[in-house]
Amino acid sequence: MVSPPKLRLENLSKTFTTDNGDFVALAASNLDIPAGRFVSLIGPSGCGKTTIFNIVAGLLPPTTGRVLIDGEDATGFIGQVGYMLQKDLLLPWRTVLDNVALGMEIKGTPLKEARERALPLIQRYGLGGFEHQHPSALSGGMRQRAALLRTLLIDMDVILLDEPFGALDAQTKSKLQEWLLGLFNDFGRTVVFVTHDVEEAIYLSDEIHVMASKPGRIVEALPIDLPRPRHRSVVTTPRFMAMKKYCLDLLHDQDPQRSAA
Repeated sequence: MVSPPKLRLENLSKTFTTDNGDFVALAASNLDIPAGRFVSLIGPSGCGKTTIFNIVAGLLPPTTGRVLIDGEDATGFIGQVGYMLQKDLLLPWRTVLDNVALGMEIKGTPLKEARERALPLIQRYGLGGFEHQHPSALSGGMRQRAALLRTLLIDMDVILLDEPFGALDAQTKSKLQEWLLGLFNDFGRTVVFVTHDVEEAIYLSDEIHVMASKPGRIVEALPIDLPRPRHRSVVTTPRFMAMKKYCLDLLHDQDPQRSAA
């Protein structure tokens, strides 16, 4: 018997009613993501990436379709996935340790127990020595590490990451990408990742879904057949460069001015 995908989007769409009429943010879309895969969504602004995330997270009702997790209808249910936005949203009055433990605490884990579980991971994943500091003492990259650990420790099988490295400088971003790959290998979660950075998407992912806008929709799925574990040097290989060019061509062909020309 074949197991259902970990996450399935089935005929999912979203239309908003505005003063100027209906606006189709997301046309009917289908997507299957097997367990333990790292899948990225890339596309221009306004193509529906964040709309998909908000529907999957239960924050926004779809106009049509449903969200299935392990074959069970999860449409409209909050708390079925972990969700991290671009902003780290660390609470300034809590220490790094208590920020990382926050998700577990909200789910009902006693704070002492949540701290005991969070502390070894803080020390293992690059925040050792800062556990009793407040977020104001951390760099941007360290804040994102704390926020990602907090998201993972909520213990959801599906993790949504909405441009977590978008605001970081290039060097910090590169380090965090490698750190995230290590985290992905260690935790084995199913990750859906939104980014505007094609190179980042290829480097991190098992599969990329390229989206277009007006209306938002998925136009192509690209398997990434680069072996894991991945070293940074893979970005200079001919195979990587060919995939990057193909993705960029897909995105550029969606430009109305380019298409008209």
